Parts: sequence; C-alpha cells; structure tokens
Amino acid sequence: MSTLAHTMMTAARPVDSGLAGPGELDRYPYGDTPGADRVGPLGWDSPESDLGRVGRRAAGNRGRGLHGQLVQQLGQMIVSGDLGADRPLVPEEIGQRFEVSRTVVRESLRVLEAKGLVSARPNVGTRVRPVSDWNLLDQDIIEWRAFGPQRDDQRRELVELRWTIEPLAARLAAGHGREDVQRRLCDMVEIMGHALAQGDSLTFSRADAEFHSLLIQLAGNRMLEHLSGIVSAALQVSGGPIFGCDRPTDVSLSHHARIADALAAGDGQGAESAMRQLLTVHPEVERVVPAPREH
Repeated sequence: MSTLAHTMMTAARPVDSGLAGPGELDRYPYGDTPGADRVGPLGWDSPESDLGRVGRRAAGNRGRGLHGQLVQQLGQMIVSGDLGADRPLVPEEIGQRFEVSRTVVRESLRVLEAKGLVSARPNVGTRVRPVSDWNLLDQDIIEWRAFGPQRDDQRRELVELRWTIEPLAARLAAGHGREDVQRRLCDMVEIMGHALAQGDSLTFSRADAEFHSLLIQLAGNRMLEHLSGIVSAALQVSGGPIFGCDRPTDVSLSHHARIADALAAGDGQGAESAMRQLLTVHPEVERVVPAPREH
C-alpha cells in the first residue's frame, strides 16, 4: 500500500465506532446530519418559539455561528418556497423571531443577496427573488434544493450536469502528462479498494470525491475547474441511489480503476467511455441520461 493510502486509511474513524479517531480527516459537511434529523421547512408564520428552537438546533448540528445559522435557515425557507418570490423580508422582524442582532441580520441578508436569493433596493426594502435569479451553481443552494421539495429536480439536474462535465474532463485529462496527479488518482483507487474491503464507506466516499476533483483539475481547462464544486456537491449530497457513484461497490471501483488506467495510457476515448459507464451504474441514472443518437 502506498504511503498516501496508508495515511488516509489510518486517519479514518473505525467503521463501527461512530466516533472520530485521533487525526481523523474532517467529515463531509453534508454527511454529518441524517435526513431525519435535518431542519425541516418552516413557514414564516410559524410560532416564534419554533423558529428560535430551529435556529439553535442548526448551530449544534452544523457548527455554525449565529450568522451562519441565520443564512442556513433563511436560505432553506426561501428555497423550499416557504418564503415565496417577492416576499418582503423585514430585518427587524427577522431579528426578533431569531433573537439575533441587526448586524447578524444585515450580514446574513448580504450573503443571501450574493447568492441571488434576495434583493435589497432603496425605498423598497429586501425581497425574495424568483428562482430564475438564483445562483443555482452555489453549493449551499444545491444542498438546500437537494433536501427540500425540489429534491428530485435537483438530483436529476446534477446528474445531467455531471454527465456533461465529467466524460469531457476525462477525455481532456488523458492529454496532460502530469504524473504527480495521475499517481494520486491511482492512490485514490487504491484507498477505495481497501475501504471497500473493510466496509468503510466514509473513507471510500472521501477518496471518491478527491478522485473526481483531481480528474477535473487534470483536464487543464480552467472553466471546467470552476465547475468542480458542483461535482463535489453532487457526491456530498446523500439520500438517493442516483448518487451511487460514491457508494462502495465492486462495479464502481472497477470503473474508477479503468479511468485511471486509461489516463495513464493517454487513452482519452477509453477514459471518456469508462466515465460514462461509471455515471450510469444505477438504473435511476439511465432514466435521466440522454440516449445516444442513432446515425
């Protein structure tokens, strides 16, 4: 086993302990909170006590400060539709309901404005913007949509986008002779193999996420690199078999190995083909992947 593989394997927590071991890598942020324990959508007209309780619960689950809690909760409420388009957001009311200062409210609304969720105008105030204005590539919005009423659409759209991005990245990556990155890709495959043998899904998913991120970097296209966060978000968002690429299976592992081998051989067509097969491991994916045209 390579030094890198040994380091990652020993750094991961014991499979069955449920506890973080010394030197453990940071867990994926989206994987820490099971779906049943996540903050559910709440209406703006919910009792003040419920809103306050939800805000405090979010802090415990996600390790966010007051500012992060408020961004999280308001973002979820907007994306879920509880705060509809053109709904006015009164800072004083928000501060009272969530028991936070004007500064926290103001900074939180600025973050949401940067994401395209709200707009602030003189003499009009702050209002919720329509979906067409949202930055749908923002990783927070991807998460909020994936766990809200739009979950099916979000997961389908992510798969379709990955189908567009990753096979192209795999083909381009074969033309770049960065041996250091290619060695690291092989290390990730080795780590996934050992994790699969030990039933360690956490280590497997981490190595899988890094594999896909490295591959996009190896493509040598800076615009594609800017989209790598979408792939990471797709791998980190759990809750459905449509994201089976990061689940420990022999089939998934073999496809990753084929991609790495094709890249090492400079076989762009083979790398692209193996990536397409990897992304269609599960029947659920085949329903949203465009069928090849007949000539």
